Amino acid sequence: MSTFISIIAAIIMLSILVIVHEFGHFIVARMNGVFVKEFSVGFGPRIVSHTAKSGTMFSWKAIPFGGSCIMLGAMEDEDDETDDERSFDKKSVWARMSIVLAGPVFNFLLAFVLAIIYIAVAGYDPATVTYVVQDSPVYEAGLREGDVITSYNGSKINFGREIYLKNYLNPVTSETDEIEITYERDGESYTIAVSPMEYTYYSVGITYYSTEDPAEIAEVTEGSPMEEAGLEAGDIITSVNGTAISSGTELYNYFQEYDITAEPIVITYTRRGGNELTANVYPVEATGYMLGFSYNLQNVETGGLSVLKYSAAELKYEIATVYKSLWYLISGNGSLDDVSGPVGIVEIVNDVYTASESSGVLYIIINMISLMIMLSANLGVLNLLPFPAIDGGKFVLLVIEAVRRKPIQKKYEGIITIIGAALLMVFMCVVLVNDIMKFF
Repeated sequence: MSTFISIIAAIIMLSILVIVHEFGHFIVARMNGVFVKEFSVGFGPRIVSHTAKSGTMFSWKAIPFGGSCIMLGAMEDEDDETDDERSFDKKSVWARMSIVLAGPVFNFLLAFVLAIIYIAVAGYDPATVTYVVQDSPVYEAGLREGDVITSYNGSKINFGREIYLKNYLNPVTSETDEIEITYERDGESYTIAVSPMEYTYYSVGITYYSTEDPAEIAEVTEGSPMEEAGLEAGDIITSVNGTAISSGTELYNYFQEYDITAEPIVITYTRRGGNELTANVYPVEATGYMLGFSYNLQNVETGGLSVLKYSAAELKYEIATVYKSLWYLISGNGSLDDVSGPVGIVEIVNDVYTASESSGVLYIIINMISLMIMLSANLGVLNLLPFPAIDGGKFVLLVIEAVRRKPIQKKYEGIITIIGAALLMVFMCVVLVNDIMKFF
């Protein structure tokens, strides 16, 4: 039942994102006097359609992912040329640029509005120091529990997640230079510079979020004790050595208090479908590098103008995360498994729904809104990439036209778009097949 609900929820969420994106193109096109021939949600054969007095056809198509805003004169083929002043091609290059950029911009606006709702209801996660290891580099430098980190290694910090992301993409190692940390205490600001220290510990090989949400495994390290015991990303830990675990925070607190040794750990967890499983995990000795502190990842309430402030920061964080993640993939650190298409998104929605349903409808809605913020920002950024057949590629061609002061011939623009669309289709098919394989 949860899978069916998740599929419906994913279709609704993706449809909203597409409608907002295409509406951005639509409304700015209309403002510039361009005739929109068809505004559609989905692809394939039309299920429902209606032609407005303006002549625009509004349609809902069979395949519920994607959409289009087809404008007169905007197709990259010579047959679409027209002398009609309502044609996209008859407008100034600046007007066409604004129309092309409107889709991604509207996705960013949607993400900002959703962030306002989310933060007003659920709050935000300030980067408050929750624990400092005695005699560690940061302890010696003066950092203490309760301090709020405002800058980390050259980046402004609004959320604990930002430190997590920075350390995930650029782990602290022996080669790491001094890390500069700025923090606030009692209204005063302090800056320290620390180098990581080497330490030995016993590892089980998982990543999870220390939040009030269920203790869901975010990542299992390849070849780790957890992987050997059969646990996977998406599994939810419900007890450790007989101690009930109801949240990521409780799991974090348990591991803080429990001295992990080579002795086996009994993990009870649930997998999709609600099956409860038990595994014996044998920790292994490992060497790592640390600064010596942990930080908050739980939300706290906020109000007034702070909601707008942190909503803007949330949008900035989501956009920056997409670019950083893309660079992470391009640089060879990531893999195809880190990329998700529609099927993967359905799986993510199902994970969020399954983890939230025990907390009530409001909790489910809030978590879905959080997911939509991420997806809307992703859609906006991906459409701005300078790749043929998407908004970013079209924008680049318009910039070339503005510099040359003369448009690129339609036939060449058409060839570029067709090649880009073909490559994009191949990539989407690869992602789809990989999503399906991961699902099973």
